[in-house]
Amino acid sequence: MLEVKVTQMRSFDFDPKMFNPLRTGRKIDQFFSAEHGVMPGTCTVVAGDPGVGKTTVLLDIIADMKSKNKRVLYISGEMNRIDMVGYCKRYPKFRELDILFMGDYADECPLKVTEEILTRGSYDCVVVDSLAELASFYVEIHGGTYKGATSRFLGLFEKHNLGENNDNVNTAFLIIQQVTKSGSFAGSNKIKHLATAMMEIKFDKETGDRYLQFSKNRRGGNANKLYYSLNTQNSVNWMYEG
Repeated sequence: MLEVKVTQMRSFDFDPKMFNPLRTGRKIDQFFSAEHGVMPGTCTVVAGDPGVGKTTVLLDIIADMKSKNKRVLYISGEMNRIDMVGYCKRYPKFRELDILFMGDYADECPLKVTEEILTRGSYDCVVVDSLAELASFYVEIHGGTYKGATSRFLGLFEKHNLGENNDNVNTAFLIIQQVTKSGSFAGSNKIKHLATAMMEIKFDKETGDRYLQFSKNRRGGNANKLYYSLNTQNSVNWMYEG
C-alpha cells in the first residue's frame, strides 16, 4: 500500500535567514527575485547557447557575492587549473573563489566528493558546471543510467537546500545544464520540477548581443531580457533591458 500524507505549512519551522537574499550589489540582483538577489535554499538551472558566456556570468555573480562576505563555491567538471588561468587573467576577482576541480578526483566517486565538500564548506551559493558532467562521471565509475545519476545529484543538492550541512546553511545552487542543437532544454523533467527558476543565456539572433532571461521563476524577479557584455575587465558589464 502506498502511504500518502498531506502537510500543513504551520508544522514547518523555517530559519528567517532563508528570506535574506544573496546579493551582488549590481543590476543582476533585481532579476533573480522580488527581494533583489538569489534566495537561499533555491536551485536555478542555467541553460544557453555554446560560447555565450554561461560560466563567466555565473562566476562573476558568485565572485561579487564573495565580496559581500558570502561563502561561495565553483564545482568544475569541465575545466582544470590551466583552463582557469585565462579566466583569472581577465577577471582577477575569480582568483579568490573556492574551486573544486572534479578532474583532480578522477578515480573517486564524484557524488561522494561533492557531498564531502558541500557538507564541510556549508556554502551560501554554489555554481555547478555542469550537472551533465557530474552525472557522466558517476556513470563511468558506477554504471547505471544517466537519469539515475542525475537524480542522485539532485537529491544531494536538495539536501543542502534544506540546510543539512555542518553550519545548517540553506545553500543556493546555480546549475549549468545542456541544451539541444535546436536550443531546447536537455534533461529530465525532474530537473525542471526541482528548479526554483530556469534561466536562459543566449545570443540575440538579430543583433548578436548576449542576454539572459528567466523562462520560469517562482521567486518573482524581472521577466525582461537583461543584455550584457564581456568586453570589460574584471566584471561582466550589465547593459540594458529589452
